[in-house]
Amino acid sequence: MFNKILIANRGEIALRIQRACRELGIPTVAVHSTADAEAMHVRLADESVCIGPPAARDSYLNVAAILSAATITGADAVHPGYGFLSENAAFADMVEAHGLTFIGPTAAHISMMGDKIAAKTAMDELGVPLVPGSDGAVPDLDTAAKVADRIGYPVLIKAAAGGGGRGMKVAGSPEALEEAWRLARAEARAAFGNDAVYIEKYLDRPRHIELQVLADTHGNVVHFGERDCSLQRRHQKVLEEAGSPALTPAQRDALGQTVTAALAKLGYRNAGTLEFLYQDGQFAFIEMNTRLQVEHPITEMVCGIDLVREQIRVAAGQALGYAQKDIRFSGHAIECRINAEDPDTFTPTPGRVSAFHAPGGLGVRVDSALYAGCLVPPYYDSMIAKLIVHAPTRIEAIARMRRAVAEFAVVGISTTLPLHERILAAPDFVAGEYTIHWLERFVAAHRAES
Repeated sequence: MFNKILIANRGEIALRIQRACRELGIPTVAVHSTADAEAMHVRLADESVCIGPPAARDSYLNVAAILSAATITGADAVHPGYGFLSENAAFADMVEAHGLTFIGPTAAHISMMGDKIAAKTAMDELGVPLVPGSDGAVPDLDTAAKVADRIGYPVLIKAAAGGGGRGMKVAGSPEALEEAWRLARAEARAAFGNDAVYIEKYLDRPRHIELQVLADTHGNVVHFGERDCSLQRRHQKVLEEAGSPALTPAQRDALGQTVTAALAKLGYRNAGTLEFLYQDGQFAFIEMNTRLQVEHPITEMVCGIDLVREQIRVAAGQALGYAQKDIRFSGHAIECRINAEDPDTFTPTPGRVSAFHAPGGLGVRVDSALYAGCLVPPYYDSMIAKLIVHAPTRIEAIARMRRAVAEFAVVGISTTLPLHERILAAPDFVAGEYTIHWLERFVAAHRAES
């Protein structure tokens, strides 16, 4: 096992990793920007190192500063969390080159899955179903038109090197293709320094289903079930459920068998999440995230397994110690992402939190770095808390989440808690009848009524 782990992240995920390390008896090193000098992850770490000024490029993305902090503190492993450098293959390579262990997949697998075209090619070869589309990057508009004619409109043009909705445009007709093509390439070039794009069939009412997996270095691969992440705004997840109200246990098992067999052939290691679109009973792979997911707590709640602890154990060379048949799914879990944003306009609302009260009670979990008097800086992602509930049934989980949202108090800044109150009361949500397009329409309807 490791002697000391440096956590190359901030906020609630840094705290989450610290908790797992503390239970394993492993000291931690927190790195932080000057803006985060008083942050909770810094206060609770065994050691802390300031690695730069507020801007992420000068601190949490500063590879040299992070590696220097690991060296001077004697850390022998680095956990990247999610975001920042977590899916940076060059960073993973440099960590290993400095004699440290990167708590995550190999740099080769990070690189492969970071290129959406390479990822789709690999999954196709391994027997994982795909969305109909182009065979690799589409080099010019004429080729794009031929692909679109073959698979049928509407089509989705997507950046090969990115995610988060950037470099992604829909073309509903041949007349709209040229502008969508031009805009997608321009966005991709600006966001990722790479204007390569590919084309997929645009599905009009899919759900976003993802499968959590874990693989050790001894050839064992297991999955921990699915999460339904269909409630999205601008391709950003807002609320997630485990399991999906749209799937049966048999569908989960079939998808899990396909995915774990594929990753075993690939020789994958550590945690990962495969994301699919699901429509008309069919799954179609869209991408793989080679890291811990923001929404991992709902999987932990239904499986009773600490995924961060397992990441650390696997990175240290330990075998999983259990097989797929040993993993049991119990009840239903929901996660609400609480952002420091205006709940109607979604404008970021950084500032000082004058009072903070987290909900509690049976089956309620809050992952957050907030405390009364803390400052929410304007330099980073606006998510400030994750509210997670678990209950025997989905209906009970919804009731528990409504109660927990009503108890949650963040004073001094605006948050998206009122948005979650509206979602939880919506008949479509309660019935489990929603797709990845539902939330955008729901938000637009609320604005029209206001």
